[in-house]
Amino acid sequence: MKSEEQRIREFAYQIWQSEGCPHGEEARHWEMARKLVEAENGIPTAKPASRARKAATKPTDATPKAKAAPAGKPRASRAAAQTEAPATTGSAETPKKPRTPRVKKDS
Repeated sequence: MKSEEQRIREFAYQIWQSEGCPHGEEARHWEMARKLVEAENGIPTAKPASRARKAATKPTDATPKAKAAPAGKPRASRAAAQTEAPATTGSAETPKKPRTPRVKKDS
C-alpha cells in the first residue's frame, strides 16, 4: 500500500507541474493520479452507474400502429391518377419538343 500511495503522489506532482502549478486543484490531481496507478496495476476502476439501454426489437402486435386513413372516400394512388388524367381530358397527347443542347459561354 505504501508504494502505491507513493506512486500516486508522484503522478499527482507530475500532473500539477504539467498544468503550471495551479492552486486548489489537489483533489482533481490526486484522483487523476489514482486512476493512472490503478490502470498501471490492472485494477479495474468502479464505473458510475448508467441507464440501461433498450434492446432493439421488432414491433409486435401490441405496438400501436400508425393512424389509418379516415373512413370515407378511398384515396387513389399516384400511378392511377397519372394514367387516368390524359384519358379524362379527351385530348390526344402532344409529342414533346426535344431539348436543344446548351452552348458554353466564353469567359
